[in-house]
Amino acid sequence: MTTVTSESTTRPAAAAKPVRWAADAAAVLREGARLRLDYSAQSLWRVDRGIDGIRREGAPYAAVETVLRGLGAYGGEVIVRQAGGEWWATGGDHWVRTPDGRLWDPIDEARRCFAGHGSLRLLCRDATAGG
Repeated sequence: MTTVTSESTTRPAAAAKPVRWAADAAAVLREGARLRLDYSAQSLWRVDRGIDGIRREGAPYAAVETVLRGLGAYGGEVIVRQAGGEWWATGGDHWVRTPDGRLWDPIDEARRCFAGHGSLRLLCRDATAGG
């Protein structure tokens, strides 16, 4: 058996889509809004503010649904990296499971943020605090 050394091949299959969505969202924000996202917990403050800005501009949900999914996936990837969690998927939904066994839904949290009552930064804080 060969030794696997790259992160992309050692991660669970459930991570494939959200990791791509997160990378795409980070690239869009880097190019469009000139926001640098480095997968740190602190970067989620900028993501929350960005989502709030989109909401204040009055963008219809249907127009930003893919962006919100990507930003939620980015938030989830921050939790995975900060807390040592992993992506889980079932029925097309994706969650992050932290080592303490708790499940988190950062993609839904991005939607909640867009609705005015969520925060990826606070979700990450709670997820990385342990249980």
